[in-house]
Amino acid sequence: MSTFCTASGSRVLSLALALAMIGALAPQARGEAVAAAATAADTGASRGSRAATRPKATPPQSESRAGRTEMAPQMSLAEGKSTLMRLPFAASRMSVGDPRIADVILLNPSEVYLLGRAVGTTNLILWNKSNDATIIDLAVGIDSSSLQARIAELLPNEKNIHVTVAGDTLILSGMVSDVVKADQALALANAYVQRAGRGGAATPGAAPAAGAAAAPAAAPDAGMPRVINLLSIAAPQQVMLEVKVAEVSKVLVDQLGASIGLNRNIGSWTYSLLSNLLSNNPSGVGGSNQHSFFNLDAQKRDGLIKVLAEPTIMAISGQEASFLAGGKIFIPVNQTNTGGVSTITLEEKEYGVAVKFTPTVLDGGRINLKVAPEVSDLNKDGIGITATGISTTAILPSFTTRRATTTVQLFDGQSFAIGGLIKNNVTSNIKAVPGLGEVPVLGALFRSTDFQTDRSELVFIITPHLVKPLPADYKLPTDPYVQPTRGDMFLQGKMEGTAPAPQPAPAAPMQPQAAAPQPAASGFDLK
Repeated sequence: MSTFCTASGSRVLSLALALAMIGALAPQARGEAVAAAATAADTGASRGSRAATRPKATPPQSESRAGRTEMAPQMSLAEGKSTLMRLPFAASRMSVGDPRIADVILLNPSEVYLLGRAVGTTNLILWNKSNDATIIDLAVGIDSSSLQARIAELLPNEKNIHVTVAGDTLILSGMVSDVVKADQALALANAYVQRAGRGGAATPGAAPAAGAAAAPAAAPDAGMPRVINLLSIAAPQQVMLEVKVAEVSKVLVDQLGASIGLNRNIGSWTYSLLSNLLSNNPSGVGGSNQHSFFNLDAQKRDGLIKVLAEPTIMAISGQEASFLAGGKIFIPVNQTNTGGVSTITLEEKEYGVAVKFTPTVLDGGRINLKVAPEVSDLNKDGIGITATGISTTAILPSFTTRRATTTVQLFDGQSFAIGGLIKNNVTSNIKAVPGLGEVPVLGALFRSTDFQTDRSELVFIITPHLVKPLPADYKLPTDPYVQPTRGDMFLQGKMEGTAPAPQPAPAAPMQPQAAAPQPAASGFDLK
């Protein structure tokens, strides 16, 4: 009822307003206006009644949309350096996976500020107003640009050294001229990563980005950076070492002894007193079937020994080479296994003349040489050992070893000597009859003296040379040799045949002379 009354009142009000306006019109147009006003009033009333009878609609609610997700290419940052990233869309909000790795600030909807804080990886998510997400992976590594510039400054001739980064690892690649340059580049890289590991390239933390979750202030322990050396040598130098080993040994042996016998003949037998003093088995009182009364034994030996070895060995710069001229023996060694059972194994022992050297080629043809020569030989006196349950004594060999280790620097073809390895052994033995051997002058008849002097000196003369490989078609001195025929050998006495005369090289083919062009009717054009 209320709805109908409201509609009727609206109709009356509309009709009154229309009549007031019609009164001001002309008589002819007044009738048309009255009819139009009545029609409009009826139409408005009908609309009002339908709207009144229809229930009111609920205003539309804003529905949340999931949006799309896209992966953008990975972005690399240098530790301690910042950059600006311009977005192809308007970003409304963002999120950083690990603020300890990178600081991100949204300056405006189209610009993002990025700062690498620590070595590692994280990601950045950006949303636009349509709720579409873009994910960007961030990789923060060591800044290698300063190291590349320093290598170019200190090693200007090495143009092929490249520095790349893989996380917390520096990678040196390319080609260098020699080993020295490779060691210098590696030393620079090691010094650089040590500085970076102590935090020299780190930047104090900035405020966390807007919209990012709170994170601990401490940076993650990324570990000490490393260096991987992938440098290759363009032409590795080879060093040939000529070694002369000379040992001069002088041995002097003097022996003097006496044997006195007091004889009484009973048939053909002789009884002696104080005989064989010079030997290892002297006798006091004894008898023999001899007729000698007095014996004198004297001996003198003087020897000079010269041992010379001239080994020649080669090695690549930076690599060790060795040489041995001698032999090897096996020494029994007692070992106990895990079960507590003792076993005898043989240990190999080398002796003779041995040389070990490690060359390093430097700038200007200089050679840094580490040499370790050694000379060892077997002693005539061994070491006696006994074992439980064995009545005999085993003799193990002993060695006399002389070695030297030195590092020198010299040019190609220069020599240096290692000497002064002198051995001087003096041995003196006296065997005498107690009491009688101490009598002045006459006591010499009752004692035996053995005196031995052994002196030796060892000298090494070492000469390095820079060498290169021979060409593939290198000719040997025996290549021109021609075996003689039987006639040349037996009839003419020749030890070498005659080489055949070299064949002349084939002449180049004659080029035909240019002929006049043939008429087109022949079908050919000679050029």
